[in-house]
Amino acid sequence: MNWIKKAMGGMLLAGVLVVVISCSISYKFSGGNINYDKVKTISIADFPIKSDYVYAPLATKFNEDLKDIFIRQTRLQLVNHNADLEISGEITGYNQYNQAVSADGYSSETKLTITVNVNFVNNTNHAEDFENQQFTAFRTYDSRELLTAVQDKLIAEMTKEITDQIFNATVANW
Repeated sequence: MNWIKKAMGGMLLAGVLVVVISCSISYKFSGGNINYDKVKTISIADFPIKSDYVYAPLATKFNEDLKDIFIRQTRLQLVNHNADLEISGEITGYNQYNQAVSADGYSSETKLTITVNVNFVNNTNHAEDFENQQFTAFRTYDSRELLTAVQDKLIAEMTKEITDQIFNATVANW
């Protein structure tokens, strides 16, 4: 009788393992929708700042983050020219605006916005090309804080958001 319980326990464990293994669903959100048989290389030009207000570290941070997302999440090789995929553009806006006013009539919140225009060429499928597509991100911060005290943190958040948007628009197709 004891050996029957052990056998039943072993069969139950084996059954659970089979169900867990066979019913697992896998979603992959990195790598995009890339046909690696056709698309092997990508070139990403540096995006210059063309906005009225210029914060020099913004261009460096944005350009590094954009290249990094494609290197980390795809198997594409980054090249300087003659690539299967080509991304270029410019940072067209780096602006701050008063977002809210407090009861005393002074600004209580400031909105910082980054805007980027992107050109994308897929040399293996030109139907996916786009030109001057705009991507934007913004963050608000307390107006009592100086922009210089918060801008590096806010820029890091916004460049991540914009580079994710660009990645999704170019290779994720969703």
